[in-house]
Amino acid sequence: MAKSPSIDRYPFLSKLSRSFPILTWGLHYRREYLLGDVTAGIIVASLLIPQGMAYAMLAGLPPQVGLYASILPQIVYAFLGTSRMLSVAPVAVDSLMVAAAVSALAKENTPEYLGLALTLAFLVGALELIMGVCRLGFLVNFLSQSVISGFISAAAILIGFSQVKHLFGIKIPQTESFLQLVSYLAEKIGTANWITLILGVANLALLVYFNKGLSRQLKNFGLPDAATVPITKSAPLIAVTGSTLIVWLFQLDKIAGVKVVGEIPQGLPALTFPLFDLNTVQSLLPAALAISFVGFMEAFAVGQFLASKKRQKIDANQELIALGAANASAAFTGGYPITGGLSRSVVNFSAGANTGLASIITASAIAVTVMFLTPLFYFLPQTSLAAVILVAVANLLDFATLKRLWAYERADAVAWCAAFVAVLATSVEKGIVIGAAISLGLHLWRTSKPHIAIVGRVGETEHFRNVLRHEVKTCPHVLAIRVDESLYFVNAKYLQDYVLKAAAKLPQVKHLVLVCSAVNIIDGSALETLQSKLEKVGFVAALGSERIFLSTDQAMRKLECV
Repeated sequence: MAKSPSIDRYPFLSKLSRSFPILTWGLHYRREYLLGDVTAGIIVASLLIPQGMAYAMLAGLPPQVGLYASILPQIVYAFLGTSRMLSVAPVAVDSLMVAAAVSALAKENTPEYLGLALTLAFLVGALELIMGVCRLGFLVNFLSQSVISGFISAAAILIGFSQVKHLFGIKIPQTESFLQLVSYLAEKIGTANWITLILGVANLALLVYFNKGLSRQLKNFGLPDAATVPITKSAPLIAVTGSTLIVWLFQLDKIAGVKVVGEIPQGLPALTFPLFDLNTVQSLLPAALAISFVGFMEAFAVGQFLASKKRQKIDANQELIALGAANASAAFTGGYPITGGLSRSVVNFSAGANTGLASIITASAIAVTVMFLTPLFYFLPQTSLAAVILVAVANLLDFATLKRLWAYERADAVAWCAAFVAVLATSVEKGIVIGAAISLGLHLWRTSKPHIAIVGRVGETEHFRNVLRHEVKTCPHVLAIRVDESLYFVNAKYLQDYVLKAAAKLPQVKHLVLVCSAVNIIDGSALETLQSKLEKVGFVAALGSERIFLSTDQAMRKLECV
């Protein structure tokens, strides 16, 4: 992200801006940014208020916790984050992971449950801060995009099915097992509350229409995106407001048994404290590790995508620090784990956000809502929040990636399917662990068999190419082998076997040329293998500076192979 020249004139500010990116844009805020930031901040707030409450209930927490988690964390991220358009708050996948982790240790709607959720937010924040300070952002690369896509797609299905009970107004036990959840739903579906179902389906239809049909119609009318986005993205707020009025007017909570959110405490959250006892930390640490990885992967991918639209850059390690501080702040202000959300961030960008001020305005609007407007949500039906979640997670289904991978790289497609099945067959936490293992396994499998080619000269040029793919000239007494991978303990034996087999097939060969132009690193194990095997043919004794060349052409000319 380019720094303003005036910041560069002050070394202290320039250095400080690396830790507090708000200085990069804050000290040189342009007047023309204000309208876009204010508009985006208000629009995202109208989207986040129903989303935050819905995601909190998905996590097994009271709805106000989702609002609390959307205030201070956004402000903290605006100060520390390098993405100017990322909207940081609760998201569906992390909420599901919170529910899976905490429900195994405490019952929902209890102080113990909330305490564990606070602790989880603190642990996620601490892990992300440690990784950021230690510059370990590269660790997330161990989760391949194919595995992440399969994991999130399966989580989206699990989230969708978990909301069916609210949509139909039925009671089923809490479970993180997909198969058990489907069994419970099949058993209780006959007890559906039809008024609840009709209300929920009506909300679904409204949300889908605003997202799809209305958006196309407005564009056909010639409305610019600046006018289309505020209208189409107001759907959740309209659905929530409309269904709340209907329940209140007709007293459906009393007459028809429609479940409502009920009383939400008014006012900003009090200072809260996580549980720091060793047993709790040990129990939640695996889940915290999984949530921190998945949350950062999602936030970084979204932030990077949006930054590229405006030719800006984001820093992975600073993003870890910003998300870690935001999660820690959630733990002390009554919230639970948060990260950057795809749909909200895209809305933030489309609505005209230019800087982190948009997120600060969003947080301020939610704070005002919490202080003065929470009594208005008393009659909000839970089926409406379920509809909001269902529409949101529908965008997380990514079968298009599976189709593309199957056509391009079957191994990645298998990894996608394995992660997908692992989540649905076991649990969210186990699924991400299995996914990480698959990613590492694929990496080791691919690098254990590096591409190796026998090469020859192209015509009279200095270029050497694979003899199987090009018309080239070779010398019978020289074997030239190109290795297209760094050498380390996993693939050293493969190279050894390849060289010995190739030499055995060509008894007239007297010289071996190893073309290492594509080799970046040779670790100790690979070097040991090369020495122990090649010393038998005098390679080690004869090797000296006169046997090392800057190009294949120089080596071949030395061996009189022109």
